[in-house]
Amino acid sequence: MSDHHHTADHDAHAAPSASGIKKTTKILILVGLPLLVIGSMVAYYKTPSGGQVAASMSEEAVARRIQKVGILRLGESKREPKTGEEVYQAQCTTCHAAGLVGAPKFGDAAAWAPRIGTGYSALLNSALKGKGNMAAQGGGAFADFEVGRAVAYLANAAGAKFEAPAAPEAAAAPEAAASVAK
Repeated sequence: MSDHHHTADHDAHAAPSASGIKKTTKILILVGLPLLVIGSMVAYYKTPSGGQVAASMSEEAVARRIQKVGILRLGESKREPKTGEEVYQAQCTTCHAAGLVGAPKFGDAAAWAPRIGTGYSALLNSALKGKGNMAAQGGGAFADFEVGRAVAYLANAAGAKFEAPAAPEAAAAPEAAASVAK
């Protein structure tokens, strides 16, 4: 009898339990799945055609992605200076043609008369630094003398007799010629 009892206990311990199978399955999944994924990725990147990802990592592809798209040069611009009318058409016409947000209309002598009375310097200062609803330079990116030309153009259309400023190079040229002549 004792023999029989011993055999039954031994058989119960010999068969794997359900929890043991679950543990083994979990370990195989936790170790095997990452190995499978890593192995697949290594195989993908090592293939000669390598898919688009490997092609995008070539030296030529990287060089194309990081190439220059433009150059910023600081200093004097090499473009031709704008006239007062060109600056007005490019920047000032939006508000001054229609008289928007309190801007005096182009050619309206009555609206411009008090402003013209303050003088060219005061008008230029307002145009360069902004006044009321007008941003500095009317929001444009012109040289100060170009803005000055636009101020003269606007004011002269309303009856002023302001002289448009010359380009800095043109103003410096007569002085240089005079110093050479001495």
